[in-house]
Amino acid sequence: MHTIDKILAQLEICIKQDKYETIETDKVELKDFSGGVSAELYKSVGAFLNTGGGLIIIGIREKDKRYAFTGYNSQIEDALRELPKQFRNQQNQPLDLTLSFPTPELKDFMGGKVGVVYVEKLAEEQKYVFYKGEAYKRNLTGDDKLTPNEIESQNRLKIELENGRELRPVDTATLDDLDVDKLNDYIIRLNREVKVETLKADILSALSFLTRKKFVCADKPTLLGMLVCGRNIEDFLGAQSEVDGFVDSPIYVAENKQVLKDNILALMERSVSFVYQNIQVGVSQANGGMPLPEYPEKLIRETVNNALAHRDYQVDKFVNIIIKPNHSLEIRNPGSFRQEQQLTFNDPVQKIRVRRLIPIAKARNPRLADILKTFDRWEGRGIGLASLVNACLDNQIGVPYYLFHSVDDISLVIPKGKVLADHVILWLDSFSGYVRKKLNGRALSMEEQGVLSYFYQSELLNRLERYTILLTPDNNHFGVIATLADNGLIFRHPDSPMPYHVYLVDRVLTQSDFSSPLRDMFGTVYDDLSSDYQDVLQAIYQHNQYSTSPTISANRTASFLYLKKNAPAIDLDNFKRKVRYIFNRLEEQNFIVRQDGRKPEFVLNKF
Repeated sequence: MHTIDKILAQLEICIKQDKYETIETDKVELKDFSGGVSAELYKSVGAFLNTGGGLIIIGIREKDKRYAFTGYNSQIEDALRELPKQFRNQQNQPLDLTLSFPTPELKDFMGGKVGVVYVEKLAEEQKYVFYKGEAYKRNLTGDDKLTPNEIESQNRLKIELENGRELRPVDTATLDDLDVDKLNDYIIRLNREVKVETLKADILSALSFLTRKKFVCADKPTLLGMLVCGRNIEDFLGAQSEVDGFVDSPIYVAENKQVLKDNILALMERSVSFVYQNIQVGVSQANGGMPLPEYPEKLIRETVNNALAHRDYQVDKFVNIIIKPNHSLEIRNPGSFRQEQQLTFNDPVQKIRVRRLIPIAKARNPRLADILKTFDRWEGRGIGLASLVNACLDNQIGVPYYLFHSVDDISLVIPKGKVLADHVILWLDSFSGYVRKKLNGRALSMEEQGVLSYFYQSELLNRLERYTILLTPDNNHFGVIATLADNGLIFRHPDSPMPYHVYLVDRVLTQSDFSSPLRDMFGTVYDDLSSDYQDVLQAIYQHNQYSTSPTISANRTASFLYLKKNAPAIDLDNFKRKVRYIFNRLEEQNFIVRQDGRKPEFVLNKF
């Protein structure tokens, strides 16, 4: 069943049962127009053109969370036919956008008809288009005006794209080096939801389509054309059509390397398969025994897609996929982020190092990115930084980060695990009493724990020159940022630029060294203790001072320190025995006392 048929079936159920479910998305808009076309049609169409494309269902009214079927008004057909000519560029010149509008459809619905207008997103070099002097973008389920800064940023991108590598001719290739079967494979994917192109008998009959899609320029295949449907592609593009996959394991027999060379669509599929073949896959009991890979299936595909779509094709290097079993998935890519996406500054007072990346959805190779998105033609929010953040905040992966190796060499690292990993949960527990006071007696919700932990771990990663993704109103997971800020658990750094706010964690929650208050309690005797004894006292102090469970046992302290040290090479049982011994010695020397004189729950002797 096609996407539009699923939507109409869902709408029919809502109308018949008088219930409300959210239908509109960033790709779907409902319009009435039983009384004629209004300016809202052009605003929505312009927003779809300028953002990610979408579809408009005409003949449904939504009001006060209720849907009503009003039917398709045939008198608006002239207006629909003229849609491609209603928009202008920034210089107020008229445009003909016929190619952005696949043939509209009339669909049977509840004994009548609804109209469906399909809108293709514009290529980046065509954006933005204006309606009556204003440019619009799709923002969740609404249409917002683009700001002057957004328009200027797009204008800079257009200049950058004029020199883009993906549209440059491949000098050594000819039309005979294009494969019609590979081209038809792409067209079949393109037609998945709505038929927009016929299959081709041979390359010559496809020449107008190839030229329109920029696969051919002046009768020469472009890099884009060769990537999609070139023959013997490695002979022409070398490392630009190659992905090298590695399994980095301390166990020699587990090491694996594959060199993949192919056209872009096949290369994407083979790269994804390499990842699946070399990561752990468990079984989900909750989903009837379905496979459960280490990393979300959709995220693996989107991340590989992203690497191939947005790599810098002016750099003659291959993409690396590096799998560290039970640790991380790394994709090393030729290219980098534009300077405007990097927020980099230091706070000399609080010694905070900020290394954040703004999730601006701008493709380095926009036409290639569009081709790789044909798998998600009308639905989904696309690929990129927001997907990484969402997977992290949904507790499916650890906090992702980027490593800058050089000006044209960058790695994305996706740690296995969860944002609320065991050591993070223990960190939250150690400050749980302090947090409850900030929240007027209540505990953090799961969403709040995830976002607070994301900020905390971002700071730790930034100290190591690892760039993390900035949380914005579009990816902040149910808007909990405002709640955390209102209660003083996070704060906006004064040097962060509008509208991209860099939030930092309450400095109390970032404390890890309590030597000063312990020295005030015990004097110079504290300094005479070995570092292991000092670590135990610091853990006890932290829980005594800030946790809702201020007393702490030797076993709980050992678990806390073990995970805090991130020391998997240390035997946990031996470490726990060592901590219990230290507790006994500290109790003998009156540094700590049992809370009620019997149970092995301790506080510092000065509390």
